[in-house]
Amino acid sequence: MCRWFGHDVPEMTIKTDPQYSQGVSRVSSGGERRALGGLLVRKESWRLSGLARLILAIAIVGLATWIFLEIYSFLAITTKESTDTLIVEGWVHEYVLSIAAKEFKTNGYKRLFTTGGPVEGLAGYVNDYQTAASVGAEGLVKAGVTADAVQMVPSHIIGRDRTYSSAVALRNWLHDNDVIVNSFNVLTEDTHARRTRLLFEEVFGSKVRVGVISIPDPGYDQRHWWRYSQGVKDVLTEGVAYIYSKFFFWPSAAESQADLRSQRLEITGQRTKEDGRANPQGADFQMREAFTVSYRKI
Repeated sequence: MCRWFGHDVPEMTIKTDPQYSQGVSRVSSGGERRALGGLLVRKESWRLSGLARLILAIAIVGLATWIFLEIYSFLAITTKESTDTLIVEGWVHEYVLSIAAKEFKTNGYKRLFTTGGPVEGLAGYVNDYQTAASVGAEGLVKAGVTADAVQMVPSHIIGRDRTYSSAVALRNWLHDNDVIVNSFNVLTEDTHARRTRLLFEEVFGSKVRVGVISIPDPGYDQRHWWRYSQGVKDVLTEGVAYIYSKFFFWPSAAESQADLRSQRLEITGQRTKEDGRANPQGADFQMREAFTVSYRKI
């Protein structure tokens, strides 16, 4: 018995079942228990209370809702630079090419380039005229841009990292033709815009300012993209592709610097041999001349 405020209080005794207490010893610090010769340790731990779990759940739901509502505008970004050079990704739809032609004619651009690799359905590179760059250039001319103002810059890569390869092809063309640009705008389709800017910035570096123009798909309401199958497809595919490009895409040195130039030189040499005649300006010059002439006939 013990006394508590003048009253006798019976002592409390806690019994432990020997079946579960065998081999368990108590260590004085922090109520720690050990068993099996110290291989098992039982310690006191802190856990979230019911209120804390509720607050955390509300925060997670709020963050997920915000991402859900803002993801389209995050991907379909438009940040224009003040520049005289416009780049159009040649794979875009016809309505985008019409808007690109208006953008070029009304905003003081002096140079217009189209980029893109072999068109879909081909097993590999065939020639410059079966590339998205060529298709895009043709579409721009049909939309009212003069043929002399359009320069196609085709890529020879198919199937992987097409946007990055197109940016490398453009950088190589500018270098080979001694064309210096300090800034340019890239025009592309809706949710592809942020990834396009990211990859062009990676290729051209910090010395060149890269702007991007996103053209929305008229087939669905971008404010409620989740109500349309095409909107869901665009956001999901481009969202995953952007994460990959941002955190997991590491181009090799050859891929980022010299691969497209070497491919172009190899193809140029092959065409020169096939023609059976010497051409000091190279087969690429012939292709550009034929391209210009064909558009002047349209």
